[in-house]
Amino acid sequence: MMRIDIISAVPDLIVSPLNTSIIKRAQNKGKVEIYIHNLRDYAFNKHKQIDDKPFGGGPGMVLKPESFFECIEKLQRERNYDHVIFTTPKGKVFNQNIANKLSLAGNILFVTGHYKEIDDRVREKFATDELSIGNFVLTGGELPALVMIDAIIRLIPGVLNDSESALDDSFQDGERIEAPYYTRPAEYRGMKVPEVLLSGNEKEIKKWKKEQSDILTAKWRNYNKISE
Repeated sequence: MMRIDIISAVPDLIVSPLNTSIIKRAQNKGKVEIYIHNLRDYAFNKHKQIDDKPFGGGPGMVLKPESFFECIEKLQRERNYDHVIFTTPKGKVFNQNIANKLSLAGNILFVTGHYKEIDDRVREKFATDELSIGNFVLTGGELPALVMIDAIIRLIPGVLNDSESALDDSFQDGERIEAPYYTRPAEYRGMKVPEVLLSGNEKEIKKWKKEQSDILTAKWRNYNKISE
């Protein structure tokens, strides 16, 4: 069974998504355990202060190192972690290959920041992986952690009802996009499902899916060139 721990300054932000849909099903099936740790529970003073102004000046507040050190060291005394992941816009961009690799891990610890930043001594001491979900900045690292956790968990064998669903996803075969999907009714408001999908001809259907995948993959690559 995989175990995922998440350290957050605002744990309420991530409770609901972790108890819904596929992630909830994975926990109910005993495929994964998820534990959320409130950074304020490890604060040193009576006011539960976890942030302070940055040395050298500048806007915003920085999360202090003490609570992180206390929490991470406590967890590491209890078990070994295959990955200690810091969610940060400065990290490597998360992709399907990384999700595949992480889905094989036993224990993963996500360290999420909030406010301006985390004191960099925390990253220097503990981070094994620094990951981003794109070249943009969010209020905190909780939402990127949720995105990664969802992508990882659905790859664990037995989580999805159809064992091949995850294997057929976009990006599982390199940088390729899946062909479009259709279901009943065969015609809706004048819009018809491609005839080939109704033909029962497996060879032609496979050919159509590859052609559509090629078209969509080329379009996706063009989108990414434009956005660079």
